[in-house]
Amino acid sequence: MKSDRERVSAGLRVYNAGSEETMINLFEVAETNEMIAKENLDVRTITLGISLLDCIDGDLKKVNERVYGKITETAKDLVKTGEAIEKEFGIPIVNKRISVTPMALVGGAACRSSEDFVTLAKTMDLAAQEVGVNLIGGYSALVSKGMTKADEMLIRSIPQALHTTERVCSSVNLGSTRTGINMDAVRLMGDIIKETAVISREQDSADCMKLVVFCNAPDDNPFMAGAFHGVTEADAVINVGVSGPGVVKTALQRVRGENFEVLCETIKKTAFKVTRVGQLVAQEASRMLQIPFGIVDLSLAPTPAIGDSVADILCEIGLEYAGAPGTTAALALLNDQVKKGGVMASSYVGGLSGAFIPVSEDQGMIDAVTAGALTIEKLEAMTCVCSVGLDMLAIPGDTPNTTIAGIIADEMAIGMVNQKTTAVRIIPAIGKGVGDKVEFGGLFGYAPVMPVNGFSCEAFVNRGGRIPAPIHSFKN
Repeated sequence: MKSDRERVSAGLRVYNAGSEETMINLFEVAETNEMIAKENLDVRTITLGISLLDCIDGDLKKVNERVYGKITETAKDLVKTGEAIEKEFGIPIVNKRISVTPMALVGGAACRSSEDFVTLAKTMDLAAQEVGVNLIGGYSALVSKGMTKADEMLIRSIPQALHTTERVCSSVNLGSTRTGINMDAVRLMGDIIKETAVISREQDSADCMKLVVFCNAPDDNPFMAGAFHGVTEADAVINVGVSGPGVVKTALQRVRGENFEVLCETIKKTAFKVTRVGQLVAQEASRMLQIPFGIVDLSLAPTPAIGDSVADILCEIGLEYAGAPGTTAALALLNDQVKKGGVMASSYVGGLSGAFIPVSEDQGMIDAVTAGALTIEKLEAMTCVCSVGLDMLAIPGDTPNTTIAGIIADEMAIGMVNQKTTAVRIIPAIGKGVGDKVEFGGLFGYAPVMPVNGFSCEAFVNRGGRIPAPIHSFKN
């Protein structure tokens, strides 16, 4: 590990959008080192997006061969590049990941059954294992307005695909502000999520951690399980996700009791510094891999580590627990200032960029649920102003499939009407009820099983068809 001065001489630099380079001064280097050493600052992921559109063929064997070859060739140096950047600059890079073109598109011409799609998931997994990445995303379908046969086959294959692979992550986009909500797909995903939970019941239904549904899914998200490589993207691109809840909390401790203006300025300045670190890593990875830099995603993504919690930031702002009255306002403030600081630091902030509010991955959220301060309904209100949506929460395993679909529909509606990304990553814990907990380990942590409203929405979700786009979607 290099000393501070060695890192400066090595050129701890942040690239501007143009051709010039601006050196970070020694004070900023010292600040960054303090954030890394004591405040849980890390680069959560370098995600290499890879287009697989050139792998499409009518022959399934050829598609599998091309997918494996394209991924392993393009990503062969990704892990060692990340490790070299860690060593050079002393910045922890927690994960190296890959996202690919939604596989419903890639396999549509060759796959004749859900089992055929599972072979593609296994190929993705083998390629990810070969290059040494932690996770690979893009076992995905985009069905906000309707489903092709290929889309439906992939969706129905998800439980088996996730259960027979180790690194593959899956996502389905069910709605958008421009197209409305595909309620047929929402209803189907209620079944698929439950099936995914059942097939992995011996592991606390852990396969559900690798499955997320979206409204307004972005094409350049580096975070799993929702990452896929959008069709508008280049052949390959480097996206970086940086995270620093602990850094923000520590900064706010220094201004405890100050007014909202001071509070907002502190969050904004801290987000600026964190984003600069992310841009540095993204530009270095881009240079070393000779792959274009895409975006920095500045998302306050927590971990189970003490002090690395979004809920703790909300408490530092002035709440007894996340979920107390004022929580939605505090989260709105936090999310907005994070975005403002990020866009000042980089011209290419993208992905989700904001505050994540997962339950199992955030010790402060877990404590709030255990204390009775935080409910699913309050979490849903918080998703109106945060970065994503209902994330990593466990519910009783006997929750009806239609109720799961109703929870999804509510979240999709929030995203559609508010023109923002929303998502649901929910774990029906088979064999467990309210008061029990599910254990996932690592970054995923554990989650208390939360109560769900017991009244039925079956007649609503079974209507079928599509909820139309809101009136403000017509902007042409």
